[in-house]
Amino acid sequence: MRAVIQRVKQASVTVEGEITGSIKMGLLILLGIENADTSEDIEWLCRKISNMRIFNDENGVMNCSIKDAGGELLVVSQFTLHASTKKGNRPSYIKAAKPDFAIPMYEQFVKQINFISGLNTQTGIFGADMKVELLNDGPVTIIIDSKNKE
Repeated sequence: MRAVIQRVKQASVTVEGEITGSIKMGLLILLGIENADTSEDIEWLCRKISNMRIFNDENGVMNCSIKDAGGELLVVSQFTLHASTKKGNRPSYIKAAKPDFAIPMYEQFVKQINFISGLNTQTGIFGADMKVELLNDGPVTIIIDSKNKE
């Protein structure tokens, strides 16, 4: 499981002209799922994201988690995070999980991060053509891979 997390001042996702998820200060989480992912990957990744200290404390030092900061979460599925660009100029998405496996994993991730963080969690719509808008704060953008535990 691979995630790109971005600290944002605000973010939203729109599908067919309708906003499906919108947050103020918090984290935009772009989530890629592969066939080898398990419930353990979800648990590890949700805990890592919820406890990562990337929000400023009163001294302007990144020393607070999203929970400490009282922010919000926006989770957007993104199979392209598992693109392979080794051959040619057209990325291969063979590692990305198909919807029959990925949708339940995505839904489990959303439930788990909501439970672990205790925060408001908004989402996009899995598999839809989504328009994502964000105002990156910092900018702070971090890539996390549950298989590498980094």
